[in-house]
Amino acid sequence: MSDNPYATSFGGQMNAAVNYGGAPAGDLIKDTTTANFAKDVIEASRQQPVLVDFWAPWCGPCKQLTPVIEKVVKEAAGRVKLVKMNIDDHPSIAGQLGIQSIPAVIAFVSGRPADGFMGALPESQVRAFIDKVAGPAGADQKAEIEAIVGEAKALLEQKDIAGAADLFGAVLQADPENAAALAGMAQCMIAAGQLDNARQALASATEEMAKDPAIAAALKQLDQIEEARKLGDPQALEHALATNPDDHAARLKLAKIRNVEGDRQAAADHLLMVMKRDRTFEDDAARRELLQFFEVWGPKDPATIAARRKLSSILFS
Repeated sequence: MSDNPYATSFGGQMNAAVNYGGAPAGDLIKDTTTANFAKDVIEASRQQPVLVDFWAPWCGPCKQLTPVIEKVVKEAAGRVKLVKMNIDDHPSIAGQLGIQSIPAVIAFVSGRPADGFMGALPESQVRAFIDKVAGPAGADQKAEIEAIVGEAKALLEQKDIAGAADLFGAVLQADPENAAALAGMAQCMIAAGQLDNARQALASATEEMAKDPAIAAALKQLDQIEEARKLGDPQALEHALATNPDDHAARLKLAKIRNVEGDRQAAADHLLMVMKRDRTFEDDAARRELLQFFEVWGPKDPATIAARRKLSSILFS
């Protein structure tokens, strides 16, 4: 079962399987045994630092440390791995290393113990420890995450909802405050008809994330969908326009419906038609609505670019 908090169902569970710094996001944390210690820790640490968390089920401080260290390791996005060892089941390694108190975390680098700490440290100190062992997050990691977000957006445009969601989910595991990935995950949910899940996901955004235009656009898209559901039967609106092409109220409603159906060109054309025929209708409502569409579609969307040209010709001709 995925531990991705943004996982949802598109014909199955979405699981992150993206590489960050050489480590699959789903393989950053694992349990080990005495028999597997050499492979999981010694050999693995020749590729990247491995933190070994020695713990036991009866240990209260261990239970405090576990969610903290797992969170920080995920945020480290592959700069380190975490391997957990239950010393009740596998006491020999801890004994060989002279560990007498738990929780104890030992960092292995290039096959050897390099550093460590004991006790349930607060999140800031665990993060500082990882930075000390693996170095702080650099520009390469940020560039890699940005590239994955871009790939996910491309998949979403190609209607590969599950593929896009997997990538957005992997980014969110590594960088939970990535606004672009959260907005992208919400758009995947919207595309799959999971509107309540999308709104829930967006509600989880921090105050800082909520300021991002991508989050604002996803929320506006949800509002547009909910509004369009209340606007009536599109066939009836088409009939009304066939009878009276100057029924601007019907045309405005139909534009909103076509927008949420994904026919952006038709949506824009309806609004532009209203503007051509009556700029004063409902206080320039068609232009204001079109600008709302642009905000959701994004400035680089072909529909935005085409409609902006037509809008300019109406406004400045």
